Amino acid sequence: MGKYVAQLSFNASDWDLVTPDFARLRNGACPCLSGEQYDDCCGRSHRGDADAPTAEQLMRSRYSAFVVLDPGYLLRTWHASTRPESMDLDPDMQWRRLDIVDTSNGGPLDTTGTVEFAAHYRLDGDRGVQREFSRFVREGRRWFYVDGDVR
Repeated sequence: MGKYVAQLSFNASDWDLVTPDFARLRNGACPCLSGEQYDDCCGRSHRGDADAPTAEQLMRSRYSAFVVLDPGYLLRTWHASTRPESMDLDPDMQWRRLDIVDTSNGGPLDTTGTVEFAAHYRLDGDRGVQREFSRFVREGRRWFYVDGDVR
C-alpha cells in the first residue's frame, strides 16, 4: 500500500484490501504488552487463526490493531448493531501502552463483559491517555466490541 499520508479512511468494503503496518511494532513484541511476540499473540487473532477467548483479550487485540493500523480486524470485531460503515485511523497517532484498569465478566463462559482501560499515546509531540469503559458481547464462540464510554 505504500507510505501512509494524512488520515486514512476505511469502508466496510475495504476490510481485506488494507495491509497492516507491521513496521510499527517494537522488535516484534506484541503491543498489548503480554510479553509475547506479536505473531504468537494478537497477530493470531488479526490473521483469523484464533478468536479472543475473553473480552479482555479482545480488547488487547483491538488495541494492537490500532497500533498496526488494521481496520479490517477492528471492523470485523465490532458488533454489527453498533459497527460504523467506515472508520478513520490516524497514522500519526502513536499508541504507546495499554493498561487494563478493571474487568467485569467477559470470561469464556460469559455472554457479556466490560473492560476499563487506559491507552497511552503520542500525537504531534504531545502525550495523552484515552480512558474508556468498553462493553462486549459474546455470540456463539466469538466476542465483539459493542461500544464504550470515553472518560
